[in-house]
Amino acid sequence: LGGNMAIKIKLFANFREGRGKVVEMDYSPGMTGHDVIDALGITAPEIAAIIVDGVDGKVDEMLVVPIKEDGYMAIFPPVAGG
Repeated sequence: LGGNMAIKIKLFANFREGRGKVVEMDYSPGMTGHDVIDALGITAPEIAAIIVDGVDGKVDEMLVVPIKEDGYMAIFPPVAGG
């Protein structure tokens, strides 16, 4: 086995503050979006849209989809400021 697998998380707008545009995270089998957002300190209600390995859907459904090794997620906050 090679080195640790990592997933890439692309963050947008205010999610980048203090985190950067792209975060790499060690991959572990069975990992889901919930694991990722917990590690980043983001809560599900803050998320307007999420893409997992190129597939988008309802946020609550996408957060339970297992992420592939070498996979990626994109996390978007609501567009409007408040």
